[in-house]
Amino acid sequence: MDPRLRGNLRVVFVMIIFSAGSSEHDLDWKFCGTWRHGNDSLMLNVNLTTGCSEISVSANKSSLSIDGQITAQCRRSDRIALGKFGLESQEETPFCLYWEPILGQLKLQLNHKKEVGGQNLILCWPDRMQCSCCTDLSNGAKADEATYGIKDGMANTDFITEKIMTAYRFKGAHIKCKTLCDQESQGSSQDKMASRAQHRCPRSSEMEMGENFKGQNVTAPATRGVSAESTITVYLPPALKKAAKLSSKVVCTFFKNNSLFQDGHKEDRVLDDVVEITVENEVIVDLSEPIRIGFHHAKMQSRRCVSWDTRRDPSQVNWLEDGCETEQKGAKYTECLCNHLTYFSVLVQMEPRPVRHLLALTAITSLGCAVSVISCVALIIYLCRKSRRSKEQSIPIHLGLAVSLAFLNLLFFLTGVLANVGGESVCPWVGAGLHYTLLSSFTWMGIEVFHTFWLVYMVFTPPPKSYVWYLVGFVLPALPIIILAAVGDIYGVRKVVPSDDVSNPYLMCWMKENHEALLAHYFTTMTILAVLVSSGIVMLFLVYREIRTREEWRQSRVAFLSIWGLSCLFGTTWGLTFLDFGPLSDFVLFLSCILNSFQGFFLMLRFYMLDWIRKQAGGSALGSTSTGSTRQHMLQSQEKS
Repeated sequence: MDPRLRGNLRVVFVMIIFSAGSSEHDLDWKFCGTWRHGNDSLMLNVNLTTGCSEISVSANKSSLSIDGQITAQCRRSDRIALGKFGLESQEETPFCLYWEPILGQLKLQLNHKKEVGGQNLILCWPDRMQCSCCTDLSNGAKADEATYGIKDGMANTDFITEKIMTAYRFKGAHIKCKTLCDQESQGSSQDKMASRAQHRCPRSSEMEMGENFKGQNVTAPATRGVSAESTITVYLPPALKKAAKLSSKVVCTFFKNNSLFQDGHKEDRVLDDVVEITVENEVIVDLSEPIRIGFHHAKMQSRRCVSWDTRRDPSQVNWLEDGCETEQKGAKYTECLCNHLTYFSVLVQMEPRPVRHLLALTAITSLGCAVSVISCVALIIYLCRKSRRSKEQSIPIHLGLAVSLAFLNLLFFLTGVLANVGGESVCPWVGAGLHYTLLSSFTWMGIEVFHTFWLVYMVFTPPPKSYVWYLVGFVLPALPIIILAAVGDIYGVRKVVPSDDVSNPYLMCWMKENHEALLAHYFTTMTILAVLVSSGIVMLFLVYREIRTREEWRQSRVAFLSIWGLSCLFGTTWGLTFLDFGPLSDFVLFLSCILNSFQGFFLMLRFYMLDWIRKQAGGSALGSTSTGSTRQHMLQSQEKS
């Protein structure tokens, strides 16, 4: 072959490879950094116009500025005060700027790395897909270094520099939006093709309201791979034609990506489906007959129809119930009746609700469970040795409680690791075991209450034998677990959602989040807990009434250890579970976490300290066994253990 021809073919081959490799375009773009600023009043400057040339992100001591021409329709020139976000209390503010070229949406997220205070500011609102998109943003001219500005700049996954720069500039390129959607589908596997494409690309339906318009149903355009049951239906009433003065064209745009519309409140989330209904160049409000929007969704209980109010604060997402009524037609279908035009969706309460300070609570619980396991093992050894030289009837009961608490804390300490490693193959067994040890611990606490009542008020009747307590404490709690396991779909992986990062839930092995598991939780755990706490409080009061007049009560150490130890034995500390509401909910949650996770340690401390005090007092747990009623004498025997 001619060498020149061979060389030309090589060049053509390289060009083909290059063109094939360069056909991939950015479906979105993200720029993140840390704004180093002063402590005075801070501002956000926005200056955006249509086009596709360049976007600039700059910052100084008092302002963060976003300027450029990358949008298809969005024009905005605004100064937004950031004082309400509390940024002045910190020297640095992490942020991320997100660009969705298909939707023409630009979103700024402030404090995205902080546990609290994250804010989403919508700079350009999502719109239906345009003909031309601005994408493939690349680094432009470099700016100067400064004391105040942006450090740790990162575009998508590419780290730029850790230096503090006054500005970052990025150049864009025009491309047909349909090309991006086609790329999304063609680049996906067959199983994920439809779902990924519909998440990126909104679907629109346009219609003309003629003179004889009598209302019309609009159904979301079908998407391959999506069942007919998941489509959205919109009914446009005749009143819409009367309200529209300048135009008769209605556009319904169907979005399927709730991250574009999620506000900063983590307690509630919008559905994946969002609908925008517009009449060109008109604001339609107070319709005499409402628009009806039907949403199909997964089974859920708490939900309400909302619309996106862009008038009160255009920079923030404001989902409001004003102007919309909710009709729940079954657990999987919701119909919204709204008297205006904007974006519409269904706001659902997170089940379970996001947990504040989850990282701190998890650390406290892990430490408490580890300490309690060690403490319970030490207490078991102590009680076993004591049982050899003492015939006290309460020792087997204390021993049973210590064993059940040891296994409960051990499983709870390991549940997160087992959930992440084993998943659904391990969690049904671990969840059932965790539930069993919890019910067994509650049962043994109830036995402590009953045994104390027996000693105080039935002194002439001997209490049941030890094997009876073991049957009740270890065998009885297994019965509901066996029944629930036989029913099925009760135990498995449970997600605990942190309020600061709802996309990264904590996994544990426990009951699932379905309706059957919720009923099982209330009819077993919560019912037994309510009986235990109420009976424990009553018995604690009766014991206090018996010992408060005794000479030993004046010794503060004995009084504290007696009542505190009995409160742990009787399970009254679990009563804080019912007080997790109101302005003190965070305090109650932390207090409950500390008391219950360290319960094994507190019990060990109580037994050891009472034994030490008994030795110091010459053999009596309360310092004296001289005179008193028979009931008091029996109570002393109980306290010796």
